[in-house]
Amino acid sequence: MITTREYADLSALDIARLVRCGALTAVEAVTAALACIGERDTELRAFTEVWAESALARAAQVDTLISDGVRLPLAGVPLGVKAGEGPGSYQNTRLVAAGCVPVGATSVPRTGKGWQTYGHTDRGPTVNPLNPAWSPGGSSAGSAAAVAAGLVPLATGSDGAGSVRIPAAWCGIVGFKPANGLLPARDRAGLNSPGVLARTPGDALAYLDAVGDKTPTTVVPRSASPLTATWSATLGYADTDPAVAAVARRAVGRLADARLITLDEDVDLTLIDPAPAWTALRMGSPSPDDVGIVTTNEERLTNCFERADLVLTPTTPHPPHGHDGPGFRMSVALTWAFNVSGHPAISLPAGTTPQGQPVGLQLVGRPHKERQLLDLAGRATRAGAILLTTA
Repeated sequence: MITTREYADLSALDIARLVRCGALTAVEAVTAALACIGERDTELRAFTEVWAESALARAAQVDTLISDGVRLPLAGVPLGVKAGEGPGSYQNTRLVAAGCVPVGATSVPRTGKGWQTYGHTDRGPTVNPLNPAWSPGGSSAGSAAAVAAGLVPLATGSDGAGSVRIPAAWCGIVGFKPANGLLPARDRAGLNSPGVLARTPGDALAYLDAVGDKTPTTVVPRSASPLTATWSATLGYADTDPAVAAVARRAVGRLADARLITLDEDVDLTLIDPAPAWTALRMGSPSPDDVGIVTTNEERLTNCFERADLVLTPTTPHPPHGHDGPGFRMSVALTWAFNVSGHPAISLPAGTTPQGQPVGLQLVGRPHKERQLLDLAGRATRAGAILLTTA
């Protein structure tokens, strides 16, 4: 039997490989996940429900399929499911078909409270595994906390304004939002894309292979030269803390030092704050001024991506707030422009401020260049430019 400590150190791909080769059973993996939840979730409050009986039954089915010779790319991988989405959503159905085993529902903010970045349970707020005084971010709060704490290696989220990338940044893990339209949107406006929380870029790529319509590939086409990137700490409007910008910018420097990117300092990306346009689009009532903001930003992004393969920013303009909420700070200031534009984006751990607060680096790619983003993220991790940790 695998111990909870051994289990928590395994990636989703590690678990699937062990289950497929017979070194571990899906039932053993799910039993370890349930034990980890039992040990730690009283304190973390990442889960609102735990589906022990159905999870063990599904794990037994996976073991039977494996013994029958069925190849499941994510065989036996315990999966956290964002509350409100349910295991029957498009992405969760695809993940289960790939061999994942849903073990419970992860927390989201309390409804009717407006814009907050925290998770609510009937036992109290979800805490950040890196520091219980901090919020894990949101709205995919419980998913991020569960992955960062090693309760599950993979958890689903949805990202309408940054709800996958923000908690990934504040919990020190990977948060990936595909391009709008790749997966069925979670809202009528088409702003809210399904996404994933993971501890490694490789696991995020396995997620993409499982949920996408295209045949999975093991080799990502790679340019012979480094990708060209442009950096912006504010996108022209965000009130980004200097300490946060400095940490993210150092991570950009490590990518350049590893010859993974070439930074083009001459590309100017100044967008218009998308706040009014995002709100109007979400409500289904954009005015001519809102349409003008969207159009202008699209033109500026198009011009930028004619010269650069990537846009790099801090994921959030400020570090994690406490459980009383962000106040007037706009945690989404650097993320929601790319929900409006539809570009794929990923948040990677960039490091910490002098006060020990986690910072994310956001990488934004050209439309439908998800694999390019994930390939770069994987190479950055292997080169030591991005440091992944488990809380």
